[in-house]
Amino acid sequence: MMLWFHNARLIDPEGGTDTIGSLLVQDGTITERDGPCPKGAQAVDCAGKCLAPGIVDMGVQVGEPGAQHKESLRTAGLAAARGGVTTIVMRPDTDPAIDTPEVLEYVTRRAEARTPVNIRAMAALTRDRAGREMAEISFLLDAGAVAFTDGDRVSTDTKVLSRCMAYARGLGALVIGHPQDPGLSQGACATSGKFASLRGLPAVSPMAERMGFDRDMGLVEMTGVRYHADQITVARSLPALERAKANGLDVTAGISIHHLTLNELDVGSYRSFFKFTPPLRSEDDRRAMVQAVADGLIDVICSMHTPQDEESKRLPFEEAAAGAVGLETLLPAAMRLYHSEGLDLPRIWRALSFNPAQRLGLASGRLSHGAPADLVLFDPDAPFVLDRFTLASKSKNTPYDGARMEGRVLATYVGGACVFDAAEVAA
Repeated sequence: MMLWFHNARLIDPEGGTDTIGSLLVQDGTITERDGPCPKGAQAVDCAGKCLAPGIVDMGVQVGEPGAQHKESLRTAGLAAARGGVTTIVMRPDTDPAIDTPEVLEYVTRRAEARTPVNIRAMAALTRDRAGREMAEISFLLDAGAVAFTDGDRVSTDTKVLSRCMAYARGLGALVIGHPQDPGLSQGACATSGKFASLRGLPAVSPMAERMGFDRDMGLVEMTGVRYHADQITVARSLPALERAKANGLDVTAGISIHHLTLNELDVGSYRSFFKFTPPLRSEDDRRAMVQAVADGLIDVICSMHTPQDEESKRLPFEEAAAGAVGLETLLPAAMRLYHSEGLDLPRIWRALSFNPAQRLGLASGRLSHGAPADLVLFDPDAPFVLDRFTLASKSKNTPYDGARMEGRVLATYVGGACVFDAAEVAA
């Protein structure tokens, strides 16, 4: 089957270009750009809308196994397709944790049968993410794990962590850390400062992230492991990140879309949809993070999709579960960076798609010849008011509920096959 996308605004994060052109897809692969329509091809008129590589969402929590009532592989896949996410990279914080090849293979088989998008899995760095004993990193790597992380369970045993990193270094595996000092951040739900004090919320200093990151950088320098910080959210961490890169350490960093578009003042009404780990930061920190993305210092933007049911969220702010769903809201929220912060679309898509794909060794995230035809067609200017109850995710915990947003996904293609068409849904 051949598809010829024409009259498209091609967003190419690899080349950094935003141009009008065409794209030919044959047998699930991009074969030509800006060529004529070949005989027998099905023409898709993009009507001047944006055609970009599908989003590679690096760090999605899926409730299956163990918490299917919050999110299943099927509903996560449907939400991803509607959000222009063509590859879900799921976290190992399931129950049981993805810490053995058997659990990884179970999740992989179920994902292939139930989801319309690609799903790749991270595996736990230590058994049960407890930080006491190394997981079967070599076997998990052979079984298809793309990275290793204990998520937000930060290990306090640096000897175990250093051994894990040294072993991962020998295998060329990627380790993903959560830069945070666990002692300082324990029990905190806000960033320390005048606002948190006025609201009476237990808070953590921004230095907790800097201290955790400094520790990880020392271990990276000692072991030489490939390392990715899942979230860098405060300006005080940026000089250390810049030094690590300048010193030749194999280090990259990410940030959630929520920390790029929201700040600590949003928790003023105590609405638990705005509770995150780490907590939302000051406006100065948020602006510094946007600039770091623009400069390429922060490499990856992700949703940090964390579904929580109503019972987990309808609690006092301090007691409520942290996190928000983000697979469907990632693209329109990212358009805030385009419309309000002045970031161009190729720069945004480099962080949403190309960089995470490159870091994980995936072939997607590009519009070049031979790349998989994982694509999203979207209108960056389409306005709408978000209603959380229209989301495909089982859980509806989004901080953008009722917000005026811009940017709608019109169609999503995985391997050249259309897995979401907004026109069909509307009909």
